Amino acid sequence: MALVRAAMVDRGVEVLLLSVGADLPWLIGYEAMPLERLTMLVVPVDGEATLVVPDLEVPRVCHWPGLFAIEPWGEVDDPIARVVGLVGRAKTLAIGDRTWARFLVDLQDQIPQARFTRATEVTGALREVKDHHEIERLRVAASAADRVAAQLHAGEIALIGRTEASVSAEIGRRLVAEGHHRVNFAIVASGPNAASPHHDAGSRVIERGEIVLCDFGGTFLDAFGVGYCSDITRCVHTGPIPSELTDLYAVLHGAQAAAVSAAEVGAPCESVDAAARSIITAGGYGEQFVHRTGHGIGVEAHEDPYLVAGNGAPLIPGNVFSVEPGIYVAGRWGARLEDIVVATETGPDSLNQADHALVVVES
Repeated sequence: MALVRAAMVDRGVEVLLLSVGADLPWLIGYEAMPLERLTMLVVPVDGEATLVVPDLEVPRVCHWPGLFAIEPWGEVDDPIARVVGLVGRAKTLAIGDRTWARFLVDLQDQIPQARFTRATEVTGALREVKDHHEIERLRVAASAADRVAAQLHAGEIALIGRTEASVSAEIGRRLVAEGHHRVNFAIVASGPNAASPHHDAGSRVIERGEIVLCDFGGTFLDAFGVGYCSDITRCVHTGPIPSELTDLYAVLHGAQAAAVSAAEVGAPCESVDAAARSIITAGGYGEQFVHRTGHGIGVEAHEDPYLVAGNGAPLIPGNVFSVEPGIYVAGRWGARLEDIVVATETGPDSLNQADHALVVVES
């Protein structure tokens, strides 16, 4: 909270308003439900912060006296009026990027003198740099995802003869069994479906002799109730691997390793993308690498910094991000390889340690 207020001073923000989205749990450990009922934390640059919250949601709030006060509102109350009263005469407000438009429009109507800006201008740079506690939470989450990946590699998750949706559900159950609070996604893409980077696992039955791309992650709660995310991608093959696919995966494996090595403190984000892309292009698959190399991760599965062409921002200690190049051949197959990496003064630190090989499974 002290860092947030210092950032508010630097940016001339008088009041910060946080509703649904990751900023709220990151700051006070409470995640607002995405309801038509307004929840909003009002943080003045000086003075006590107040959480305006529906009365029926108060039991879910872990209250930290001295950090924020709670102002519940009932079903016949006007929560916008409560927020307006707390804002007072402030003219420069930063509002959460995920706040529902209906609430922003109502606030603009009732505070016509105010100028609204995005809360990311206050919280973004702070959230982008993880402290030791946050990195260790991300490491725990990554280790749990690694264990599920190891189970996949060991053939403990049956594939052949099952639908992608069934395998996806099992991966989700295993993530929870390994300590995740919830599953954020579990992509299972087999055969030609693996050429779709964000394939929605469906009714296709996995067959013998094809690649199966599994990209999965969830949210792991820390002791304060704040969730930190995992995200890993590994591929397996149900039987002997065709030589053409072996060659493709060798290019991918080399590109991913090169990008991890390039993720040094001070390196521009776009240079990490270039490290992977140059190898894939040299291997003849440049047009089949259709997305950025990585995204930041923390309280959200996707957040700053983004490893993409055009982002010249340098990596700084505490940045945590995915490194996940992919090659996708439409109508045939696709492959992606993903680790979560921390930029440190001593070099890139990969949080995921699961086998990077294209493992053959027989079940």
